[in-house]
Amino acid sequence: MTTKFIGVDLLKKLVSILVFYIFVALNICTMRDIFEGIQSFFEDFAFAPLDYLRNLELDSWWFANLINWLFVIIAIAAFAYWMKQLKIFHDRKEDQQDTTAHSYLG
Repeated sequence: MTTKFIGVDLLKKLVSILVFYIFVALNICTMRDIFEGIQSFFEDFAFAPLDYLRNLELDSWWFANLINWLFVIIAIAAFAYWMKQLKIFHDRKEDQQDTTAHSYLG
């Protein structure tokens, strides 16, 4: 039968809690540094062109929204291509217009 000393057992628990606390505190600082580094990269470098466009809005609204206009042009081109492909399939009668076009529908 072993006898446990309450003081030694308590000391071991306190030391393990202290070691765990130090590990967590250091790990939190490291993780915080990683996320602050990511924040710094995006704020200082990656979004610099967008900051320029935001400041340009006071001079010219059209140039400030240049990226939006590019997205609109790409969307229109994609829509036109999609409609062209639908027309090609419709002219060849390759499209299935019934509700059982897929096997799982009926």
